[in-house]
Amino acid sequence: MDIERDSQVLTRLDIEALSLSRGERRLFNGLSFCLSAGEAAALTGANGAGKTSLLRAVAGFIRPDAGTIVFHGPEGVMEAETARRSALHLLGHHEGLKPQRTVRQELGFQIEWLGGSAEAMDAAVARLKLAPLLDLETRKLSAGQRRRLSLARLVAAPRALWLLDEPLAPLDEVWRSVAAELMAEHLAGGGMVLAAVHDPLPVAARSLDLGGVR
Repeated sequence: MDIERDSQVLTRLDIEALSLSRGERRLFNGLSFCLSAGEAAALTGANGAGKTSLLRAVAGFIRPDAGTIVFHGPEGVMEAETARRSALHLLGHHEGLKPQRTVRQELGFQIEWLGGSAEAMDAAVARLKLAPLLDLETRKLSAGQRRRLSLARLVAAPRALWLLDEPLAPLDEVWRSVAAELMAEHLAGGGMVLAAVHDPLPVAARSLDLGGVR
C-alpha cells in the first residue's frame, strides 16, 4: 500500500514548544520538531526522560503542559481526533494483549477493530510466521512472539504514523532483521516512524535526545 495515496493519511507531524510533566516533575520543556512522510526519528535519552510520555502525548493519552501537536494530511491540518483514530499505530512497551485469547482471536479482534481485512490478516500472519501460534493463548507466548503479534497489526491495518516504544527490545537477531524490513517498507511507502529507543533504529533516522540524568 502506498500510504501517501490515502486521503485520510498523515503527511506531516508538527510538534511545537511542547512541555510534558509526570506528577510534579517536568520531563522536558519547549520541544519542537517536524516529521514528514518517509521520515523516521529516534527518541533517545535517559530512563525517565519522557520518551514514552511523548509517544503517549502524540497518541492523545497525555495532555501536554504547553505547546502543540498538529497533524497534517494531503488537504491541510487534520482534526487531532481523526488523525489519532484513523492514521496512527501506538506499539507500547507492554503489548496490551488479552491473556485468555488465542493469537487468532486477538489478532482477528485487532484487525477488525482497526478496519483491516481477512486477506490482510492472512498476509500479516504469513509475514510474521504466526501460523504455528494461532491456537495458543497469548499468555503462553514468549516476549518475542508477543512482539511479532503486535507487529502483525501494523502490517494488516496500514496507518501512516508508527509510534514505537522500544520496538526491537524483545526480538532476536532474525526478527530484528524482519522488523527492519517492515520499517523500511513503511517509510518507502510514505509512512513515518517515531520511536523511543535505547538501541539504534535499523533504518535511517534522525536522533532527538530528550536528555535526562543518565
